[in-house]
Amino acid sequence: MQIAFIEDTPLRGGTQIWVTEAVKTFIEAGEQVSVIAPEATFVATTCAGYGAAVTTYDFADIAIHPDRYREAWSSALSPCEVAVTTVHPPRYGFHCVGFGAACIKAGRLKTVMIPKTGSIVPWYRREYYLPDPEVETRIICITGFTRKYLQQVYQIPASMLALIYQGTEVDRFISTAASRAEALKRYPLKKNSTPVLGSIGALENRKGQIILLQAVKLLLDTGKLPDIQVMFVGEGPDEAMLKAVTKVYGLEEHVSFFPFTNQPNYVFDRIDILTLPSLYKEGLPNVLLEAMSMKVPVISTRLAGIPEVVIDGETGFLTEVGNVEQFAEAIAKITENPEIGIEMGQKARILIENKMNKKHQFEAFLEFFHKTIIR
Repeated sequence: MQIAFIEDTPLRGGTQIWVTEAVKTFIEAGEQVSVIAPEATFVATTCAGYGAAVTTYDFADIAIHPDRYREAWSSALSPCEVAVTTVHPPRYGFHCVGFGAACIKAGRLKTVMIPKTGSIVPWYRREYYLPDPEVETRIICITGFTRKYLQQVYQIPASMLALIYQGTEVDRFISTAASRAEALKRYPLKKNSTPVLGSIGALENRKGQIILLQAVKLLLDTGKLPDIQVMFVGEGPDEAMLKAVTKVYGLEEHVSFFPFTNQPNYVFDRIDILTLPSLYKEGLPNVLLEAMSMKVPVISTRLAGIPEVVIDGETGFLTEVGNVEQFAEAIAKITENPEIGIEMGQKARILIENKMNKKHQFEAFLEFFHKTIIR
């Protein structure tokens, strides 16, 4: 089988890491893999290193002059039996799913278009998921919430929707004495910092990092947790803003910024609590699964597919979107009652082992692809 991945973003986050891991896994399984991605991006360079056939394009120019790239996309898709496309935001009327489908249709290709989505954006159009009735399409939802939403709101037939969780590497995300020692070296923090909160991933508005800063300020202003420390690990358009807010709030001694890493296990070994106060456009974040695999207690928001793994009060705490007070209370509760965090971590690990083993989930993706092309 020949599989194409279309990843129309210059970002380097959880979704992009998953794509590169999928490419590597499928190549190792003997599949032929092609990748279409913007030039000089994390996905393009990483997948080329794994031996994928990579086709690149100018991220800004394609949105204005798509016809310049139609032939290259069509050529890349022509040998492929399926094309897996992350549903990214449109740009100047250009949308990667629609453009990919147009290339398939114009070239009379047998490629099945497979949009993969977990994030729900209310202003997205139905055609971002079903681009053309003349192009065979199946949709992979990575959360049950997403599948239900597409069925109810966009009236997409259940027969076209598949639920496949992405999962995580349960054998990789395990804490050891050696990894904890290495984590201390990689991430030096102020002495006696407690609790250490981790915010890992793209620094952008939808992830709600500003809520975390406000919660930390609230805890300090009320005299609680005077030694609290936040680690931001990642990159993105909000980095300068978050650093500025940190200064305005007077949190410089309580907040540290570290660059993107493809070894987040050391971050999980350094923190006491994973914090993810997402505001919108969320699916089922990989960072949650990874932290839970390592028995790190998590606090997140009641949004999209997050409640499918973060069972409030059992495998973590859930707060209402944008509620600073609730988020601060959850941080304090875990810190002041360490046994709660330990029990949550243990239950979280069991859930991840049973439902989110990435090895089994990759097998489920491949099985779905094979069933799709023989319909």
